[in-house]
Amino acid sequence: MTGTGEPSRPATPRLAAVRPLPIAVDTMGGDHAPGEIIAGAIEAVRVHGVRVVLVGQAPRIRRELDMYGYVGKIPIVHADEALDMGEGALASWRKPRSSIAIACHLIKQGRASALVSAGSTAGVVATSRLRLKGQQGVLRPAIAVALPTRPRPTILLDAGATADVKPEVLVQFAALGTAYAQILLELDRPSVGLLNIGAEPGKGNKLTKRAHELLAGGSHGLAFTGNVEGHDLLSGRADVIVADGFTGNVALKTMEGTIGTAFSEIRDAMTSSPAARMGAFLQRRRLQDLRDRLDPDTYGGGVLLGLNGTVVIAHGASEARAITSACELAHRLATGRIVERIREHVAATRTSRFGRWTHGERDGADKNTDGGEKAPEAPSPAASTAPDPPAAP
Repeated sequence: MTGTGEPSRPATPRLAAVRPLPIAVDTMGGDHAPGEIIAGAIEAVRVHGVRVVLVGQAPRIRRELDMYGYVGKIPIVHADEALDMGEGALASWRKPRSSIAIACHLIKQGRASALVSAGSTAGVVATSRLRLKGQQGVLRPAIAVALPTRPRPTILLDAGATADVKPEVLVQFAALGTAYAQILLELDRPSVGLLNIGAEPGKGNKLTKRAHELLAGGSHGLAFTGNVEGHDLLSGRADVIVADGFTGNVALKTMEGTIGTAFSEIRDAMTSSPAARMGAFLQRRRLQDLRDRLDPDTYGGGVLLGLNGTVVIAHGASEARAITSACELAHRLATGRIVERIREHVAATRTSRFGRWTHGERDGADKNTDGGEKAPEAPSPAASTAPDPPAAP
């Protein structure tokens, strides 16, 4: 293994929690929209006390709310268009009045604290990057997902937002993941590992070797523990595991497929004979706990980190339970002021090399954080394509 980069500053102080603004829920994204999306949002309001605003085609939303007796109890913002599940990044330009674009505009206006969408990942990422912009100093955004490890989940990023990166970007991904883990896992100083083909510092390609040098020797304050191999993704060896978007996405999809195949084989084995069925009945509680722990719906979805706003991307096939979890996650991140935490951690990773290349707003004022006071902003071309959305009656 390798040494850790010792911090040159004290641990990041806890930021005071704030009561966030409502979560903007894209009701038109996903295979089961709008019915399951609205049902999940209602459950988040009813059971967990999460405030939401539903964005989409108002007549359809009202019909769904009427089925649950919630007409007039949850605000609606009308959106003329919706991104189809098969649409990619260019849809963010072709449909400036899409439900995702309107939800992002609500965040920029200070009327919402976060976005939840089960729409096309490429469409959500592209639209969010266009509308919300990157935070000052953030080179590239990353999608962070929670892996079902014990005793607590492990954060993997990037899961597909940025396929081609430089070593300095991986260091920033570690900072983004650290900020996320501090809120989700409630850890003051989560450990960070670099996904690689070997545990030794000299293993890997040029990208991972250089990233290892920066993580191990930098004065960034990250608790770097060394390389992590693929078979350790579910072992809990690190709280945060960093990879480029291509590698991370392949690793994530491989795990999802493996877990699905394993569950299918277990189900066949447990129903193969009367004795097997009896054994499954006796172990039903532990089997249900295992299923819940490995079910992606439990974790809500991936989080797009590094923008001037919080974006939670649920699975395209999400049903009500997954949307409820996504709304809870967005609420938790907004309450924990994830955007401000990321700003602090990214500032600590900016060496002289970082300082020559920043991404996002350069005026020193973030357009919006997590639902607090918003700095005044000048109109931009991106904002001009999406005028203020009127609230539906």
